[in-house]
Amino acid sequence: MHLLGIGSRIKHAEFGMGVVTNVSSKHYWVTFMDKGLETIKINDDFEVIEALENDVDTVSFLEVETSLMSILKRWSDVTEQVAIADKWKGGSLVLEPGDSNLSNKEISIDTFFHKIVMVRDRIRVMEQKINASKNLDDQEKVDLQQYITKIYGSLTTFNVLFKNKSDQFVGERSS
Repeated sequence: MHLLGIGSRIKHAEFGMGVVTNVSSKHYWVTFMDKGLETIKINDDFEVIEALENDVDTVSFLEVETSLMSILKRWSDVTEQVAIADKWKGGSLVLEPGDSNLSNKEISIDTFFHKIVMVRDRIRVMEQKINASKNLDDQEKVDLQQYITKIYGSLTTFNVLFKNKSDQFVGERSS
């Protein structure tokens, strides 16, 4: 089997049109126009639109994209796209009240996940504003940072929804 190189264009049966941004021995990292970054197996069902050679590249598109996202995250309030774990896509969340006379509330997990990501991003912005504040002394910043860390810890329950571990909430670590 001939490996596709970075920059190759494909059409995937489920995700649509995309560009290969990184390659490993078993997977392609593909940025799809409608679905964002997805990892697919090399032997997945897809059509090759344009194949590029698998040249050794010292800097991959993934590394450039990661660096650019880091810069944008640091200097703007742009919300990054965060992937939900595949097993939850298209699912629903049902809230069942203890009172049997009341009806259940059902919402899509995708909507719930989006709201969790928005909460996470707003906490991060608040954290940046606290750290950059000229009105708070260092001890006040440390105290507020400890509260933020505890908030993240309270939200770790929702980590099961995230596709990538790097997007998950992290609370206090035990020493």
